[in-house]
Amino acid sequence: MDCLYLQDNLPDQSMKPQLYLLLLLAQFLFLSSCQTDYTTLPTYTPRKQLQAVIEVPAGSSTKMRYNRQTKKFEADKLAGQDRIIEFLPYPANFGFIPSTEINAQAKPLEIVVLSGRLEAGTVLEVIPIGVLQLETDGELDHKVVAVPARPSERTMSVTDLASFSSRYPAAKEILQQWFVHHNPTAKSKLVGWRNEQFAEQEVQRWMKL
Repeated sequence: MDCLYLQDNLPDQSMKPQLYLLLLLAQFLFLSSCQTDYTTLPTYTPRKQLQAVIEVPAGSSTKMRYNRQTKKFEADKLAGQDRIIEFLPYPANFGFIPSTEINAQAKPLEIVVLSGRLEAGTVLEVIPIGVLQLETDGELDHKVVAVPARPSERTMSVTDLASFSSRYPAAKEILQQWFVHHNPTAKSKLVGWRNEQFAEQEVQRWMKL
């Protein structure tokens, strides 16, 4: 039975109290066992649109991450405390592309979604417009940059890197400067930008088969 269906169909409180409490407990246990694992969602929807899972909303200074063990979005920890970005807040929504893995630790491919604020746990269809290439701690570090697939959810009228670069050069500069400087211990530096075709290739490269 579907979890959402159960949530909308609670036991009838008019039944015997003992039976009501027993059914309520059984439903709670079932719902707690059927939480979504966001990392295993399809990379593409049936309509062949790329999906993104948001971990950090635009404008937040708290580094959030999805915990696969607890299936919850939690604040990342640094020395036992919530990790706060001691820089400007995230300039865009940040998250990952589900069912992708880029290393042996099963880290998913990261994505930046240019739109209004999206809360942690939001799953949406996106159009990749390019890849921000960095070198972090001596290794290549790619961030797919995308906009919502639905035009009504976009704040920028772009669908490719060329239009983003020509119409919003300042936004492009903000993104690259933020990701280079927001974590000084990572020693990141800009490598460059790649277009939307490269972004699609990156997604295909790291999709779990």
